[in-house]
Amino acid sequence: MAIVVLKSALREGVGKGVARKLRVAGSIPAVYYGRGEQPIPLSVQSRELEGILHAAAGSNVIVDLQVGGGDVTERKAILREIQRHPVRGDILHVDLQHISLTEKITVEVEVQLTGTPVGVKDEGGILEHLLREVELECLPTDIPSHITVDVTHLTIGESVHVSDLKVENAEILTEAERTVATVVPPTVLEEAKPAEEAEAEAAAEPELVTKAKEEDEAEGKEG
Repeated sequence: MAIVVLKSALREGVGKGVARKLRVAGSIPAVYYGRGEQPIPLSVQSRELEGILHAAAGSNVIVDLQVGGGDVTERKAILREIQRHPVRGDILHVDLQHISLTEKITVEVEVQLTGTPVGVKDEGGILEHLLREVELECLPTDIPSHITVDVTHLTIGESVHVSDLKVENAEILTEAERTVATVVPPTVLEEAKPAEEAEAEAAAEPELVTKAKEEDEAEGKEG
């Protein structure tokens, strides 16, 4: 995985008011943290961060963090959490976790499906994508942008499990028996009755009840 440069500046003050002023000025509040280190409040340029995320092929982006325009030696970080506005989608806050390129870390990687299953194309089945991310342990530079799973061979009733996934230079931590994708039979819906037929049946019900009651009374007299 490529390492990209991210410029930042030390941030003075915390709270909603400070964060709001930063966003108005085109910056985003951020926090850099790691093992045995005090969290460092930072700010990054919104346009620069959006550009990095747009160019990245996955969610786990490794950056060479520069503070105040000067290169900080060994200050490598991974974009661990990105908070976005629920409506507008713009970035509100970002967490940067310190990493060592020689130590393994745990990350979640997206699972992407490719191909049209035989069970969908020829048998009318439905493809269900049940597990969209798996947890991996690997070196930061070995993090895959995503995991591709070919589902072309699946027929109705067949599935792909985590145990079927292969990732180079990484250990999959997600339970092996979990289902990633499966092809299920098509759902059969009962055809709705025409309105006229439904009304006719509803009108006939009182008549049937009355007729049955008269027959019961006649049988009682005969008895």
